[in-house]
Amino acid sequence: MDFTIETTTSSELNQILEINQQALPAVSSVTIKKMQHFLEIVDYFKTLKVDNIIGGFLIALTPEKDYQSVNYKWFENKYDSFIYVDRIVINPTFKGKGFGTAFYNDLSNFSKRKVPRITCEVNINPPNKESMLFHTKYGFKQIDTQFTDGGQKEVSLMELPI
Repeated sequence: MDFTIETTTSSELNQILEINQQALPAVSSVTIKKMQHFLEIVDYFKTLKVDNIIGGFLIALTPEKDYQSVNYKWFENKYDSFIYVDRIVINPTFKGKGFGTAFYNDLSNFSKRKVPRITCEVNINPPNKESMLFHTKYGFKQIDTQFTDGGQKEVSLMELPI
């Protein structure tokens, strides 16, 4: 299947928001204002397209950005240099086609001269088994866990040296 991975534009944010909200609780809920903020502050915000249809997106950022996520802050307190995957979402229509791997390959190429590692978190509770399997298979290793949302969620904090 032919696809492209391109820098996201503001005109795509409504569609991206819709895809994000369909993926709950695997990713956190966001507003259009938050998506616009991501577009302004992050290092990597790309969209995967298949025949001009958005098949997914990936948002990642390096330290010292205006972002208050407790998981991002955890990595910021641990490492001086990293790129943190805030979210990767594949449209359900396009799951199982290798697009997650394509995104991470693109992110690795984008990041390898800038930072020594890619970081992320994956839900342990509620469990996101599909994401955990994907990240482990790709080579991510758990380095710690953390409770968030007042103890409602537990996440695996993961890293991939690049």
